[in-house]
Amino acid sequence: MVVRSWREDHCAVVEVVGDLDVAGAPRLRAEIEQALAEPPNLVLDLAEVPFCDSVGLGVLVAVLNRVRQARGRLILVVTPGMITHLLTITNLDRHFETMDSLAEARLALGAAA
Repeated sequence: MVVRSWREDHCAVVEVVGDLDVAGAPRLRAEIEQALAEPPNLVLDLAEVPFCDSVGLGVLVAVLNRVRQARGRLILVVTPGMITHLLTITNLDRHFETMDSLAEARLALGAAA
């Protein structure tokens, strides 16, 4: 798994490429910790994540809880596939805000800032 992050005026962006599983979860957690050092509007780009296990899903839920506690906003960028299906079957699609593209998510957070 490859994780890249950067800060923009209105949010932090974390981009993940590869499987979000027990092996990659610590790397993602560490990257998100750094990204959330400032006001926590976060775009988590999962468009290139073909697989997510229960540990990865736990990371997503923990991030959502943390961002909400800090009164921030989390947007997941997802495409049709495993992540979307996983969120639906666990009923987490009701809790996560999702968008189809990074550009759409950035625009949404920029407008909210």
